[in-house]
Amino acid sequence: MNLKLRINPITFALFAVVATAPIAASANEDGLLFDKLNRSKAMQNWGLKVGGWVGTGVTYNADDPEDKSNGPNSYSERDSEVQMNQLYLFAERAVDRKKHRWDFGGRVDFMFGTDAYKTQAYNHWDSRLISSADERFYDVAFPQAYAEILAPIGNGLSIKAGHFYTIVGKEGVMAPSNFFYSRNYSFTWAGPFTHSGVLLNYPINKNFSIDSGAVMGWDNITRDSGAWNYLGGVSWKNDFNTTSSSLHVVTGPWDDSKSANRTRYTFLFNHDFAPFLHYTFQHDLAFQDQHPQLGGGTAEWYGINNYLVFDIDDELSAGLRAEWFRDADGVRVTQNTRGGPLNGASSYYAFTGGLNWQPLKWLKLRPEVRYDWASAKAFDTGNQTDQFTVAADVIVHF
Repeated sequence: MNLKLRINPITFALFAVVATAPIAASANEDGLLFDKLNRSKAMQNWGLKVGGWVGTGVTYNADDPEDKSNGPNSYSERDSEVQMNQLYLFAERAVDRKKHRWDFGGRVDFMFGTDAYKTQAYNHWDSRLISSADERFYDVAFPQAYAEILAPIGNGLSIKAGHFYTIVGKEGVMAPSNFFYSRNYSFTWAGPFTHSGVLLNYPINKNFSIDSGAVMGWDNITRDSGAWNYLGGVSWKNDFNTTSSSLHVVTGPWDDSKSANRTRYTFLFNHDFAPFLHYTFQHDLAFQDQHPQLGGGTAEWYGINNYLVFDIDDELSAGLRAEWFRDADGVRVTQNTRGGPLNGASSYYAFTGGLNWQPLKWLKLRPEVRYDWASAKAFDTGNQTDQFTVAADVIVHF
């Protein structure tokens, strides 16, 4: 067993942020660095809020891969190397849906860390800041920058315009929004992460709401700017907010030629068996016409995810995730998100068990164990059909 940890200079420097955050946090009564600022009269009058976090983790791979990659499990991708996954900052003014009047808001997000390059939109202001071999996994991204208008039409129409996260799928880019440190295959490989365009949301009543908009494809700002896609769907919840479901789709041409379609839909179902026991089912299906890797053929990929979370008490929860992802034509999953094609159709399976422990408002720890297997030799640089990892991360809110 080789459990020698490697910490590169950037991660080491950012440990200072994590280490001093509790000291700074304890200086105010709520335990969050930005709370005093957010509670100030000026910020409340303007409805402004700022916040952020640092997420740092490490993953041990029982196979001890020679290239130190845990791919295609890519968000906790480095074996026995401490990763500063996210240094995340945001500023926002949320529109007030409770008041039936015109309102204006928006949000800007900044991210630095090993997760940044995976969520960059092509050909926009994101750039490579780190070029040396030791820090090559670190980068910067602006994953969101949008304006929002609330129009007093009917039950209130929200209009979002700019660059924003996709509404398709359960798991997300922002670390605190996910139960597990690692991400599922559907999030990582089914795509997309972000969109640029306009998105409308309208609550039909207290049970149903609809989303509808036009976006420039997947993870794009300037490239293929003529490839406009439809993004939309419908969401439902019961009167007790214990059961909900949604169906969302993004569909349209995948390049400026507008001659070929790419479509993905996701169906989500959530149910609380009890106030402390929560279940989620997710199904994804996507296809792309005239795929260049298939000589113009149609590629398909699809999958199923199941989640079960048990709230042990107010501070501690336990969760299970079981997943299956099928890259039916071998065009989506690569050895890692920086390349290295696996060159072949395969099914990917994973079972993850983990804990969320939040002893303080500003601190969360997420240990997990995960077992992956596939019908192809997808792990350990193409030498293994399975992989066992143990991982944990800590999220410190500012």
